[in-house]
Amino acid sequence: MSSDNPPGAGNQQERPLTAEWVVGFVDGEGCFSVPIFRNATCRLGWQVQPEFAVVQGERSVNVLHALKAFFGCGVVTVNHRHDNHRQDIWRFGVRRLGDLVTQIIPFSSITHF
Repeated sequence: MSSDNPPGAGNQQERPLTAEWVVGFVDGEGCFSVPIFRNATCRLGWQVQPEFAVVQGERSVNVLHALKAFFGCGVVTVNHRHDNHRQDIWRFGVRRLGDLVTQIIPFSSITHF
C-alpha cells in the first residue's frame, strides 16, 4: 500500500489541529469575504453578510469537521456538484457575527493569516 505523503509525514488530517497548522491550511484553502446584497427588507436596503469559509472535496471533509471543532463554531455543509468533477464540494463556514468577532477575527489577528 503506497501513500502520496512524503515518508514519515503520515496523514496530517487525522492529527489534532494546531494553531500553526490551521494558519497554513486556511492561508491556502480559506477566505474571508464580505458580500453585500440588495435587500429591500433591510433598513438601508442592503444586507451585509460577512463570512469565513474553507472549502474541500468530499475526500477531505474530515478536516472541515476538525476546523469546526477547533474554532468551536460554524457549520459544515455539502454543495452537490453537477459538473464533470467526481466528488461533491464541502465547506466549513462561519457567518454568525458573534462567532466571527469572538473566534475567527481574534485568531486571525494573533496568527496573521
